[in-house]
Amino acid sequence: MGLYVEAGQQAIVNVLAYIIFIGIALYTLQGLRIEQLFKKGKTFQIQLFYILTSIVIGSVVADFFLNFLSWSQTIPYIFS
Repeated sequence: MGLYVEAGQQAIVNVLAYIIFIGIALYTLQGLRIEQLFKKGKTFQIQLFYILTSIVIGSVVADFFLNFLSWSQTIPYIFS
């Protein structure tokens, strides 16, 4: 039973990390003037660009964070 609970907790941490970092990336991208790179009236394409770019950046940062968390939890095994 403990293994299932631990796997469930890990899944929740992973999902939350992805959601949080994608949200942070979206918030950060909105500070840029990316609209100037697009043609006028292309609102849907601009919004889609923001969403896809934030997913890419947020996923990369979340992967780094989760890998770092995993590695830091295994460091004590070196000394045992």
